[in-house]
Amino acid sequence: MVNAEVDHDPAKALEYKECGNKCFQAGDYTGAEALYSKAITHDPSNPLLYTNRSMALLKLQLYPRVILDTRQAISLLPQNMKAYFQLAQAQIALSDSAAALTSAKKAHELCVEECINGGKGASSIGPITDLVLRAKKEDWERREDERVRGMGGLLRDVVKGMEESRDRELEGIKGEEDEKEEKVSEVVWRWLKKIEEVRSVFETAEANAEGAKDESRRRKVPDWCVDDITFSVMLDPVVKTKTGQSYDRSSIMEHLRRSPTDPLTREPLQVSDLRPNLALKAACEEFLDENGWAVDW
Repeated sequence: MVNAEVDHDPAKALEYKECGNKCFQAGDYTGAEALYSKAITHDPSNPLLYTNRSMALLKLQLYPRVILDTRQAISLLPQNMKAYFQLAQAQIALSDSAAALTSAKKAHELCVEECINGGKGASSIGPITDLVLRAKKEDWERREDERVRGMGGLLRDVVKGMEESRDRELEGIKGEEDEKEEKVSEVVWRWLKKIEEVRSVFETAEANAEGAKDESRRRKVPDWCVDDITFSVMLDPVVKTKTGQSYDRSSIMEHLRRSPTDPLTREPLQVSDLRPNLALKAACEEFLDENGWAVDW
């Protein structure tokens, strides 16, 4: 017997969603996921239902399904900040740091637009900024690991080339048997020393690269890159038009939610008094791209 097709019923979908929300708040993420799934069957074109379900799937650590749901939500609502935020969380959990960074940056961009337009983005800017920074750090570490692995491949290629040069030289040796044996020994020994020297150089470079992560924690972050509220590296600096003082957007927005004053001078300050500091933002991005360790500074 073939099951009857589920009727399109947004009101019924809303009922299931509300029940799912109650399960989620109670910590029953499996139950919440099941109820959100029922809601989707009644209203499959509602992007909110997919982000609700992906929220439960994140708690259940079912990351591939999170990616499917968030992408479906984005296809239904391209400017879906919440979906991009959840997508980035799933991607970073699956060690896809490059994709996570792209998704997190898009979530941040949409969140900033909401903040500027007076939407609800101010409450999300902090967590999204933290996720962008985490993705930047993990992507930097990935690139560093690839560089170290690449050194190993380069070493193999260099040694192979040296061995081929040695073999060609050996093939060209001529003369009496005793004389040939002496020449062969000399050539083998000379190339052995060269190869050992090259290996030593690569091993030293690799050891230095591996130790760089621990050593980097003692490096200094430039003062111009540091937010005066959180003392962390700035991701998206904005400047106060009257004084020229810059803050990270996430930290100043959080501060202004609590108190409409400049955190340093205590003078009145509104969101409308802030402007993007594009030059400083570009400098901070370049610094973080080359020094991912600074996220945990």
